[in-house]
Amino acid sequence: MSTPRNSTSVFDFQGRPALARAVPLSLQHILAMIMGTVTVPIIVAGAVGASLGDTMWLIQISLLASGVSTLLQLYGIRRFGARLPTIFGVGFAYVPTLTAVGAQYGIEGILGAQVIGGVAMILVGLGIQHIRHFFPPVVAGTVVLVIGLSLYDIAINYMAGGIGQAGYGEPRHWLVAGVTLGVVLVISQFARGFLKLSAIICGILVGYGLALAMGLVDFSPVREAAWFSAPRLLPFELTFHPAAIVSLVVICVINSVQTIGDLSATTVGGMDRELGRKELSGGLLGNGLCTAVGSLFGALPTASYSQNVGIVAMTKVISRTVLALAAGFMLLAGLVPKFGAVMTTIPYPVLGGATVTVFGMITMTGIQLLTRDELSSRNITIASLALALSLGIYAAPEAIAGFPEMVRLVIGGSPIVVAALVAITLNLVLPRKSLDDERREREAIAEQMQESPDATGGKPGEARRASS
Repeated sequence: MSTPRNSTSVFDFQGRPALARAVPLSLQHILAMIMGTVTVPIIVAGAVGASLGDTMWLIQISLLASGVSTLLQLYGIRRFGARLPTIFGVGFAYVPTLTAVGAQYGIEGILGAQVIGGVAMILVGLGIQHIRHFFPPVVAGTVVLVIGLSLYDIAINYMAGGIGQAGYGEPRHWLVAGVTLGVVLVISQFARGFLKLSAIICGILVGYGLALAMGLVDFSPVREAAWFSAPRLLPFELTFHPAAIVSLVVICVINSVQTIGDLSATTVGGMDRELGRKELSGGLLGNGLCTAVGSLFGALPTASYSQNVGIVAMTKVISRTVLALAAGFMLLAGLVPKFGAVMTTIPYPVLGGATVTVFGMITMTGIQLLTRDELSSRNITIASLALALSLGIYAAPEAIAGFPEMVRLVIGGSPIVVAALVAITLNLVLPRKSLDDERREREAIAEQMQESPDATGGKPGEARRASS
């Protein structure tokens, strides 16, 4: 339905509501996205052993990347950008692969491989109509499920105080993590309105206060941080390693499946229509561009934020002005290093207690994707085998110790890569049979068994009568 150009409705994509209405609505998206944006670089920095300065830079540039990628998706540049009410930023789906690559090759290896991964995303966007059938719900759901399951050890180690940190595993760390988790659960289940949407933020604030009272917070990074810092080109040297490139390319292509799902959910849930071909291609192209170019500035790969998609679907607020305000806040926060320094003071137990629920939600999203398709014997075989091989090798990496280094990193460092390769391959190879096909096949076997002669040379019924 057409709307006037000067529309002020929050339910119109082109609408420009007054700030008094737009800011509170934008706050929901800020609260939903900001902790994911800053937590991922903190996790990756810990995995690669980054210095405090490098950690603060990764947080700062991730905030900037989130703002820029969101604005690109909202307004678009030529073919790049979906021009839909969607939020993009650094996503948790990359964490297992980034930490595995980073532990082997450092942040330089991550960013070098990320350039190629971004280009792979762009290629997916250009040819999405021809390869979309490679990613049915059984494949996408299996991969997302493995992503969630593979993140649990990170959350548990954080709740215990962080591997290698003083006092790891002490009860005081578990106390802080437990209080944080408890607040998140109570608010998310019993609160209403804005408070319900800010459950994670509230949990972090309460956990942070408790950690502060227990002497677990160090403010020295905030005192040393500058008030303003502009992004700079190539803050880290880029290195290119075949194993790292393969890992990043696979996870970037797999992430395109999540992007397809999130963009579809945005148009169906928030705009009551199907996703357009140009919108789909533009969203993937824009994400690939931000991922590739962002690596030149030290930003980690970007992805669509499912939590913000849920807000759009629930509220039906699709005004890009509302979402652009959230992007503007991320840009401002990314230009102020002191903000990033404050984020680095959040103790590991607080982060673990807050994010373990997010990781659990990712797992359940994978299950929901799986159930969108029939749970036929074929699909169950695909999902179960992909889960068994990916998580089995991830839990016992010494089982492939005799393989070449590149193979060990690709299939042993990240279960997501194994799950994706197994699921996609089996989906292409196994015969496509629906539940009805399998039922008819069983009926045919049963009829054949009834009609076939037994050992006496007669029919089964005759043999039974003879024996009686």
